[in-house]
Amino acid sequence: MDGQRERLQQLGITPLPPEQEAPVKASASASGAFERGVEALAQYKARTGSLTVPRTHVERLEDGTEVKLGVFLSNSKSRRGKLTADKLAALAELGLEWAAA
Repeated sequence: MDGQRERLQQLGITPLPPEQEAPVKASASASGAFERGVEALAQYKARTGSLTVPRTHVERLEDGTEVKLGVFLSNSKSRRGKLTADKLAALAELGLEWAAA
């Protein structure tokens, strides 16, 4: 923000030239978190044969990413009214009855 830039410049801090500034990226956690959650749920189901996940369970994906699967499921279920039809379909395809309803 302009006011912050001015105060930083008063302290002797100079901004980077525009070509060296890091581009603003969409939050990776927002854009891919749901997909990682679905992937983790599919992996968990394949391994255990169940969709009953303890709230504290953390699933490690093949790429080493850790997904708080229990929290993901709890949050998805409580926010199901706000999920898109595609997201609900992805969860229903794995066998979650509440997503199919």
